[in-house]
Amino acid sequence: MRIQQLGTTNRFFLTDGGLETYMIFDKGYELPCFSAAVLLDTAQGCADLTAYFERFIGIARRSGRGFILDAPTWRAGAAWAGPLGQTLKEVMETNARAVAFVTALRTEHETPELPILINGLVGPAGDAYATDATLSRQDALLIHAPQIHALGRAGVDMISAMTLTHAEEAIGIVQAAKEIDLPVVIAFTLETDGRLPSGQPLEAAIAEVDAATDAGALYYMINCAHPDHFAALLDPNALWTQRIGGLRSNASRMSHAELDNAEVLDDGDPVELGALSAALAERLPNIRVIGGCCGTDHRHLGCIAGHDPARSAA
Repeated sequence: MRIQQLGTTNRFFLTDGGLETYMIFDKGYELPCFSAAVLLDTAQGCADLTAYFERFIGIARRSGRGFILDAPTWRAGAAWAGPLGQTLKEVMETNARAVAFVTALRTEHETPELPILINGLVGPAGDAYATDATLSRQDALLIHAPQIHALGRAGVDMISAMTLTHAEEAIGIVQAAKEIDLPVVIAFTLETDGRLPSGQPLEAAIAEVDAATDAGALYYMINCAHPDHFAALLDPNALWTQRIGGLRSNASRMSHAELDNAEVLDDGDPVELGALSAALAERLPNIRVIGGCCGTDHRHLGCIAGHDPARSAA
C-alpha cells in the first residue's frame, strides 16, 4: 500500500499551505462557503489549482521529500451540498472529479525520489472556528460517510479530516473510514489557549477518539493554529504526543475570531514559521507530515522544507 511510505522514512513529507486563503486573497476568487472545490468548474480555476499545487510539488522535489497531495474537497461533504446549491449526488460527483484532478497531477510528477500520496480532505459539518454544529458520533457517521465512501471509491490513499472542533465528530469520521478500511488522519483546530473550540484539551480529545475507535486514526494533526498557541503543551515524553503525526500551522498569531473578521490577509513571517515548525518536528517523535494552513503559501513551505532535523541529526 502506498500509505506505508509514510512510515519508511525518518524525513517528514511536505504538503501544501492555505489553499483557500491563497485563492481568495492572492488570486481574487470568491469561494462560496470557502469551498475550493468550485474551482474545478472552470478552466481558469483548474489552471490556477494546477499552478498552485505544482509550486509545492517543486519544493518537495528540490528538498528530496515526499508530498501529500490534497484533493480540494474540504467543503464538499454532504452537509455543504445545500449551501453550495448542489444535490447530494452532485456534490459526491465533485469529490470524484477532485480526486481525478489531483491523481492526474500525481501521474505527471511522481518519481521514485518523489512519492506522492493522494489525500481526500474532509471538513467539519459546521463552522471550522466554532462549535455551532456539535454532532454526536452517530450523526457524524451518517453525515460524513457519503463523502468518505465517495473519496474511497475515487481512489484516495488516505483522508484527512481538517479543522475539527470536537471529539464526537472526529469519532464518527474515523468510524466511517474504518467501514471501508481507509486510512484516516484527524486534525483538530486549536484556540489561542491550546484547547479545541469545544473547550476540551487536545490530550483529552485524542484519548477520547482513540478509546472510542480502538486507536483507529492513523495519526493526529494540529492545524489552523499558530505554533505559539500550542507548542508549550506538547511534552515530548508524554505518550499522547506520540500520536501527533502532522502539523499544518497558521502563519498568523491571530485568534480565529480575529481571522474570521480580517479583511487583509495576515501572512506572518515565513522564516519564523519554518523555524518553529522545524523545532516542533525535532521535539515530536512521530511527525510524518508538515504543511501550512491559513495565510501560508509557497514561501512558508520553502522555509519549512529548508529545515531537516533528520539530516542535521545524522
